[in-house]
Amino acid sequence: MTSFDVIVIGGGVVGTAVLKSLASYEAKTLLLEKASDLSMGSSRANSGIVHAGYDAEPGTKKAYFNVLGAKMLPALAEELHVPYRKTGSLVAAKGGGEAGLEVLLDRAKKNGVRAEILSREKILELEPKISPEIQSALYAPDAGVVSPYKLTIAQGDFAVLNGATVKLNEKVEGIERAETGFIVKTSKGEYAAKAVVNAAGAGAKRINEAIGEMSVEQVYAAGDYYILDSKQSGVVNTVVFPLPDEKGKGILVAPTADGNVILGPTSRRVSEAQAERNAVTREGLALVREGVNRLISGVRIGDAIRVYAGTRTSVGSDFIIEESKSFPGYFMLLGICSPGLTSSPAIGEYVAEWAAKKFAFKKKEKTVPLPKKFKLSACSIEEAREKAKEDPAFGRIVCRCEKVTEGEILSAIHSPVPACTVDAVKRRVRAGMGRCQGGFCMPRVMEILSRELHLPLTAIRKGDEGSEIAPYEVKDGYEEL
Repeated sequence: MTSFDVIVIGGGVVGTAVLKSLASYEAKTLLLEKASDLSMGSSRANSGIVHAGYDAEPGTKKAYFNVLGAKMLPALAEELHVPYRKTGSLVAAKGGGEAGLEVLLDRAKKNGVRAEILSREKILELEPKISPEIQSALYAPDAGVVSPYKLTIAQGDFAVLNGATVKLNEKVEGIERAETGFIVKTSKGEYAAKAVVNAAGAGAKRINEAIGEMSVEQVYAAGDYYILDSKQSGVVNTVVFPLPDEKGKGILVAPTADGNVILGPTSRRVSEAQAERNAVTREGLALVREGVNRLISGVRIGDAIRVYAGTRTSVGSDFIIEESKSFPGYFMLLGICSPGLTSSPAIGEYVAEWAAKKFAFKKKEKTVPLPKKFKLSACSIEEAREKAKEDPAFGRIVCRCEKVTEGEILSAIHSPVPACTVDAVKRRVRAGMGRCQGGFCMPRVMEILSRELHLPLTAIRKGDEGSEIAPYEVKDGYEEL
């Protein structure tokens, strides 16, 4: 049985933030993720918004970690070479909505967040296509957008590069107390640890129950989204929210860190089983279209290149971030819904400092930086030519929509946390995220995966087990089909 100092359960943005922060200490760490890649739950399917911190109730954990995380994210994104844009945000209100904006402005002041209420004339300077219905808005200049899945994966890569272990396709099935800490039982083996961090997102309740900790009531809310082609990028400059109501922040219109436009989400209560499926609904997409038209004029839904749904999990009005009183060394991160993405760097640092203090982990003198990878779409013709001379794989374009080369795909497959599926490649280098959504490049990506992983094409999956894209060769499967 392999022993570790800390085991982190869950490979979302919070779990990898904890792992990344622990990588700065002399500690042996392990992250366990049940899916085939990091960022497969809420961290994959969300708005990617870096919230400024005006919305959270003052004095809550949400407010504290949101504001601190928002300050940390620009430097973190630069360190990990993750797409990030400081856009600012607007909470848009119709006539008569000023009282609601004043409430948010008061929260902003109490939380130490820069914000001001703008007139329609000032709004038009930022958003020329704002709906005629909007008369005032709360402007928070420090809001932004980040790629949530690239941040999650980069944190995992950094941690592995600095000595951490990440195990995918390994579901936690039980946790027991041991003389020196805990025994974590998975679908593939057992591991010992001094400390366990439950960052399992939607699965956090199950992990708590596995050890015998408090059972929490988790509420699952699904949200439907549209992604528009990058040619619509000029339709909006900031993150534009409606004035929030009892259902949440509402349907937004925002640029993404990668140059697209995102619309959504709705908020519909779903069961745990429905949350696992992450399926959009016709009614939900209709609500998105309706909500968008109330905010921004000229949004062309016909330029949508993808629809998807994401699920957020809450356990009340605030985050649960605490060490178990019944099981010292077991740390719970539950209900980390919005603004969880923004809060994640601060939560990761907080948990790492807790572990370092509790177990006397020493700070490393230095860490190994994550190298910046070549990206054809971000370089000049001269740089591209030089790279192709150095390695011809970087001169062969596989994804025409996003200008992704074979060299970039090979780099993703052989990353510290390797990309072993078509979707894992897509999340790292965007092959398949363009207008055709992989219609042209997917077969080539499959061939490269097959060659590099020494697997037959029939074993190459889109994502998790059971998602094989070409399960038969025609001559072998014809009769069965």
